[in-house]
Amino acid sequence: MSNVTTQSPVATFSRTLERMKPQMALALPKHMSADRMARLALTAFSTNKALQNCKTDSILASLMTATQLGLEPGINGQGYLIPYGGICTFVPGWKGLVDLVARAGRATVWTGAVYEGDKFEYQLGDAPFCRHQPGDGGGAFTHVYAIGRVKDAQMPVIEVWTRGKVQKHLNQYNKVGGKHYALANENNFEMYARKVALLQVLKYMPSSIELANAITVSNAAEEGKSSVMEGDFVVVSTDSIDQDTGEITQPAKPELPEYTDEQFGTNLPKWRALIESGKKTYDEVIAMAVTKARLTEDQVFMIRATVVTEGGAA
Repeated sequence: MSNVTTQSPVATFSRTLERMKPQMALALPKHMSADRMARLALTAFSTNKALQNCKTDSILASLMTATQLGLEPGINGQGYLIPYGGICTFVPGWKGLVDLVARAGRATVWTGAVYEGDKFEYQLGDAPFCRHQPGDGGGAFTHVYAIGRVKDAQMPVIEVWTRGKVQKHLNQYNKVGGKHYALANENNFEMYARKVALLQVLKYMPSSIELANAITVSNAAEEGKSSVMEGDFVVVSTDSIDQDTGEITQPAKPELPEYTDEQFGTNLPKWRALIESGKKTYDEVIAMAVTKARLTEDQVFMIRATVVTEGGAA
């Protein structure tokens, strides 16, 4: 009998992280450590069966994205390693965005959730304010809000969304279907809701390369697209992730419109001239024409008639 033992996925991933630490150390901001990033990644991996079923290279790529953004994945809510099918995607959380604004030092932002029983009032316009006094808590949230204040500014920027507005937004812009992380549980939905409100406020706050990159990564994840950090910038793939299989799929090309009678009438003499001069064959003219629009059977017949006229029976 063989004495070879098979290591658990967690042990195998732990060894992989050890080999990756030097690379993470080079990418991390000075206030963060590769050891802590590795521990957080291992914790997320060991407590999430779906993540263990993801392709290892996608987990490592997501971890490197988190590393380069300077956001810790997992329990503190700065960002999350989210499994979509067999692919892992790093999704920045609202706490991560708040932290990136604070690091830049030119503004402060915050976001909150209002529950039934809370005292909550706000006003927009030229004298905006937002007052929230939490109650006993519990149940589902009714509103989320975000507040931003540029350094030395007199008035804050305030955004308030009802639960219904958040749900409508998710329904409209969700590109990953039932596997969207916001649909997993109430806690995830609140996290998503607070980030949506915060993103509106961030449009009016001073930005930084790190914050802009984090928002780009977040938007790509929402659209079911993969993204990687290349230097100081994020490159978003035009391919999409199949949320059931984890496969990378090419976007479907939109169907071309048919040639209108006017368009066809304008082009037909040119196409016939090419055929009659011997510069192009009938098949080459058809191949060229269909790159611009679709030909009907009658239109193909009319082009074909050029060959019949010139050569007798075709």
